[in-house]
Amino acid sequence: MSKKGKKAKVPLSDEEQLLLFQQKLLAEEEMAKKKERLLNQFLKDKLAKEEHNSALNLNKINTQWRTVLREVKTRELHKDIEILSQTFERVVDCKDMVTLFPTQSLAKDLSEAEEQHAHALRSHLHSIDQLLALQRCRLNLLEENYNLELEALTKEFDTERKTIIDQHEKEIHYLQDVFMAMEQNYIDSEYESKLEFQSMWDDLKNKNLEEKHFLRLQLENIVEDLWRRFQDALKNYTDATEDRKIAFETLKVKDEKSSREIEAQMKKIQKLQDSIIIFKGKILVHSRESEEQNQDIREDKELVLVQLRKLKAQRTQARGVAQENLVKLTLESSATLKALREIVDKGEKILKLAEICRKFETEEEKVLPFYSSVLTPKEQEEIETMDLEEFNEELGKVIMDYKGMENFWKRYNKVKLEQLSLRHRRAQLLEINEKLREMLRQYLDGISVSDEVLSQLNPLFIVNHRSNLPQLLPMPTAQPGDKKPPATYNIIEAAHVVSHTL
Repeated sequence: MSKKGKKAKVPLSDEEQLLLFQQKLLAEEEMAKKKERLLNQFLKDKLAKEEHNSALNLNKINTQWRTVLREVKTRELHKDIEILSQTFERVVDCKDMVTLFPTQSLAKDLSEAEEQHAHALRSHLHSIDQLLALQRCRLNLLEENYNLELEALTKEFDTERKTIIDQHEKEIHYLQDVFMAMEQNYIDSEYESKLEFQSMWDDLKNKNLEEKHFLRLQLENIVEDLWRRFQDALKNYTDATEDRKIAFETLKVKDEKSSREIEAQMKKIQKLQDSIIIFKGKILVHSRESEEQNQDIREDKELVLVQLRKLKAQRTQARGVAQENLVKLTLESSATLKALREIVDKGEKILKLAEICRKFETEEEKVLPFYSSVLTPKEQEEIETMDLEEFNEELGKVIMDYKGMENFWKRYNKVKLEQLSLRHRRAQLLEINEKLREMLRQYLDGISVSDEVLSQLNPLFIVNHRSNLPQLLPMPTAQPGDKKPPATYNIIEAAHVVSHTL
C-alpha cells in the first residue's frame, strides 16, 4: 500500500496571522496572571504560617515565663509567711516578757515607746513636707513642659494644615487641567476616527457599485450572446424537429432559473462583502484597544513587581529584626533568671543567718530590737533641719531613698561594733593565752629532768644556791631608735621556796 502524502500547508493571510498572534498574546497574559495568582497565594499562605508560628512561640514563651514567675512568687510568699510567723513569735515572746516584768519596766517601756512614736511622727511629718514640696516643684515643671509642648504642637499643626491645603488646591487645579486636556484629546480622536470611517465607507461603497455594474454588463453581454445562439438554434431546431423545440423550451426555463440563482448569489456576495468590511473595521478597533490594554497591563505588572520587591525587602528586614529581638529577649530572660536566682539564694542565706542570729539574741534585744539614738536632742534637731542642697543631687536622692533603712543600719552598726569588740577581746585573750602557755612551758621544763632541759636555761636548777641563768648586766642607757629587749620572767616553784624557808 502506498503511503498517503502529507497535505501541503496553506499560507495564512495577514488577518489570520494577526488573530493568531493576538491569541498567543492573550494565552501568555493568562499564563502570567495565573503565575502571579499562584505566587500571591503562596506568599499569603507563607505569611499566615509565619504569623501562626510566631503567635505559637510567643504563647509558649509567655506560658514558660508565667510558670517561672509563679514559682518565684510562691517562694516569696513562703518566705513572707515564715518571716511573719517569726515576727509573730517574737511579738508573743515580747508580750510574755512584758507580763513577767513589774510595773516599773512597763512604765519605762511605755515612755520609750512614746518617745519613739514622737520621733517617728516628727520624721514622718518632715518627710511628708519634703514630699509635698517636691510634688509641687514637679507639678510646676510638668505644667511648663505641657504648655511648651502644646504651643509647639499648635504651631506644627497650623503649618501642616496650611501646607496640606495648598497641596490639595494645587492637585485639584492639576487634575482639572488634566481632565480638560483628556476630554479635548478624546473629542479630537473621535472626530478623526469618524472622518476616517466615513471616507473608508464611501470608498468601499463606490468600489462595490463599480464591481456590481461591471458584473451586470458582463452578464448582459453573455445573456445576449446566448439569446442569439438560442434564436439560431431555435430556427434550426424548429426546422429540423419539433422535439428540439420542446427541449429548447425546457432549457429556456432552466436558464431563467439559473439567472435567478445568479442574482441571488450576487446579493449574497454583496452581503458578504459588506460584512467583511464591517469585521475589518471592528478588528482594527479591537486591535487598537487591545494594544492600549496590553500597555496598561504591562505598566500595572511592573508596578506590582516593584511593590512585591519592596514587600519582600520589608519582610526580610522585619524577620531579621524579629529574630534579633527574640535573641535579645532570650538573653535578657536568661540573665534575669540568673539574677533572680542569685537574689533568691542571697535572700535565703540572709533568712538562714537571721534565724541563726535569732537564737543568740538576748532578752533585752528581743524586747527592744532597735536601740535609741545616742545623739542629743539638739544634735538630732540639727540633723533634721540640715539642708540637703549642700549635697549633690545624686547623694540627696540616695539618702532619701534609703531613709527607711535607718532601723536596719542601727542593728547592723550594733552588730558591727559588737563584732569589733569581740575581735579586740579575742586578741587580748589570745595574748594572755600565749603568756600562760609560755609560763606553763617554763614550769614543765623546770620540773622535768632531761638532757634537752639541762642544756637550756632553767630557773629551777640551783646548785650551791646558784642557778644557771646568766647574771643580769647593768641596763645600758636607751638610745633613741633602739628596740626594747624582750621581757624575761623568773618563775620559782612554790614547793622549793617552802622547803628552804621551813
